[in-house]
Amino acid sequence: MKVRGFQVAPAELEGHLLMHPDVSDACVVSIPDDYSGELPLAYIVLSEAASRRVGRNAHAVAQLKTVLAKHVADAKVPYKHLEGGIEFIDAIPKNPSGKMLRRVLKEQAKRLKVKDVDIRAKL
Repeated sequence: MKVRGFQVAPAELEGHLLMHPDVSDACVVSIPDDYSGELPLAYIVLSEAASRRVGRNAHAVAQLKTVLAKHVADAKVPYKHLEGGIEFIDAIPKNPSGKMLRRVLKEQAKRLKVKDVDIRAKL
């Protein structure tokens, strides 16, 4: 993916996220952005311990997203930060051979971001 003209390898971000003890599996996809071209969005499967600890508590989920974003931000240059966001899912979709189905997550990201769009008139 290209972020502000720089090449960003999703596997590099995934590998770094997998080093965090609360992350069981991760997949990074790109989402379109008017300014940057594309932004990295991380889909993360939490470890069992983290899932039990966080549960359905919205505050704990937001706090964990902040911790994971900081985990990446502390080790990577600014254009590799997870500015597209972090989403928690139960499982990363994979084909029978175990390869991640990024296209499925990209479609899910498009639907997710359409809901977040703030429509305004340009004046």
